[in-house]
Amino acid sequence: GFLSENEEFAQACAAAGLVFIGPPPSAMKAMGLKAESKQLMEKAGVPLTPGYHGADQDPALLQREADAIGYPVLIKASAGGGGKGMRAVDKSADFAEALASCKREAINSFGSDAVLIEKYVQRPRHIEIQVFGDSFGNYVYLFERDCSVQRRHQKVLEEAPAPGMTPEMRARMGEAAVAAARAVAYVGAGTVEFIVEQRPDGTMNFFFMEMNTRLQVEHPVTEAITGQDLVEWQLRVASGEPLPLKQEQLTLTGHAIEARICAENPDNNFLPATGTLEVYKKPAHVSFQPPVNALDGSRARDAAAVRFDDGVREGDSISPYYDSMVAKLIVFGDTRAQALARLDTALAATHIVGLTTNVQFLRHVLQSDSFASANLDTGLIPREAAVLFHQDRVGLALAAALDVAQTLLDERATQSADPFSQTDGWRSHGVYSRRFEFDYGGEHVQAELTYLHDGALQFTVGRASGPLQFSASPQGIDLRFGGQRVMANVYRKGEVAHIHTAYGATQIIAVDLLLHAGEAPAEGGRLTAPMPGKVVSFAVQAGDAVKKGQALAVMDAMKMEHTIAAPMDGVVAELLYAPGDQVVEGAELLKLDSLPA
Repeated sequence: GFLSENEEFAQACAAAGLVFIGPPPSAMKAMGLKAESKQLMEKAGVPLTPGYHGADQDPALLQREADAIGYPVLIKASAGGGGKGMRAVDKSADFAEALASCKREAINSFGSDAVLIEKYVQRPRHIEIQVFGDSFGNYVYLFERDCSVQRRHQKVLEEAPAPGMTPEMRARMGEAAVAAARAVAYVGAGTVEFIVEQRPDGTMNFFFMEMNTRLQVEHPVTEAITGQDLVEWQLRVASGEPLPLKQEQLTLTGHAIEARICAENPDNNFLPATGTLEVYKKPAHVSFQPPVNALDGSRARDAAAVRFDDGVREGDSISPYYDSMVAKLIVFGDTRAQALARLDTALAATHIVGLTTNVQFLRHVLQSDSFASANLDTGLIPREAAVLFHQDRVGLALAAALDVAQTLLDERATQSADPFSQTDGWRSHGVYSRRFEFDYGGEHVQAELTYLHDGALQFTVGRASGPLQFSASPQGIDLRFGGQRVMANVYRKGEVAHIHTAYGATQIIAVDLLLHAGEAPAEGGRLTAPMPGKVVSFAVQAGDAVKKGQALAVMDAMKMEHTIAAPMDGVVAELLYAPGDQVVEGAELLKLDSLPA
């Protein structure tokens, strides 16, 4: 994405005799710097959010401008994109620290630490307009996408059309977006992003945020509702053809939603994850095919109900050197409710083992009251935190029962006709019981499986007890226990069983007591790098007393800054690295001693 918006790269392509599929370098330059683009939009009559977009970057001046605008404000890297170099500030006392952090991230990502300051709109929605221009001066907008569900100022879910959008507001926003594109003689695909204010009376007002001078990750939802292949449009325009359709020929049908599947841990502040795709099972889907006769404006199309866009396969590694997004899952339905149901079903059928992902978190968002009822704004995730984070829809009883069922199926697969190899628990006198031990949800639990004389199985774990019945099928394990019936897939990775069901997914550790015999307790007081990256700064020195939760160090990894906090009260014993050092995952950054008694 950064390269496709790089003015120098576009110029180098032209100098080498290559046709760059994108806007002219002049348009990239005009829209690439947020402050300058705001000034251009003001001249073009595009509504702007109150803010400071000036060239003077003196921190004291920026502080005064923020104080004058009124808090909360948003600091944004002028050359930024993708949510990088952006900080929300709630009060004046926090501004200087947020500005310094924003500038560090901006210089690392974009080579420029220039920023702009804007009023932070309350209960905002993020709605963007897909625009297209050609070299003949023709422009159209292909309607809107709602991208309000965000974390770290980056999009999580995108849908089209935007819920609650009236035809009148759609036309106003579309015309404003075209005016923005026309102001810079734009050619090709682009996205004009607006922040939308939701007023107490139910009306909405919109302000220009920025223009992304490329085709964006979420373009498939626009393709689904319009029936157009936007990549084909790019190629036609780059080849010197006029736009395939005029504004009055464009129509929208149905509803589409895209989910970004990312290698990250939502329950740990969305910390990016690395690892190998040891299991990578995708839902039944089709690749996008341009509809028949789409370019004549007809509605002759069969939109894919489920589309899956990715560039990885099972066995590939997710490294710390790129963005954390693994794939895009797009669904289309006649209504928003149908699209929501299809997306949840497709996410349930997405099985990834080997690294932490946000798949279950996405399901929780879809099932939240706010998203289901289209009560949207960029604060949806923190507002619904109670039902989004640290959720387990499977539970101990089913998780343990499924792990035991998989164990028994594995044992049966290795037995022969020899009666001494049978694993059915037969005894000539009495009954046979087996003990299992699990770690689940931070607790150690014991379970008991009893083999009855009639071949039935009785299972007890926690407060759940009853008959255990299961069978294997091509779709997974068909299990009955505790009054529930579930179809599940169990993937083993060492002692960890990764369990996927229609309810959700979870992990349970089947403890091998012999394997852990004689192990010493883990050493305390270690503060390690959560992933490979670069040490940006330390906020403490050796000998400093610190409190639990206090920021100790800042790391930069996967294009984000991560703060390392103290896990307990203590005294810093030693700093083991210096700012600028590259570290591997698990490297001990500093030592922390307990406070003296």
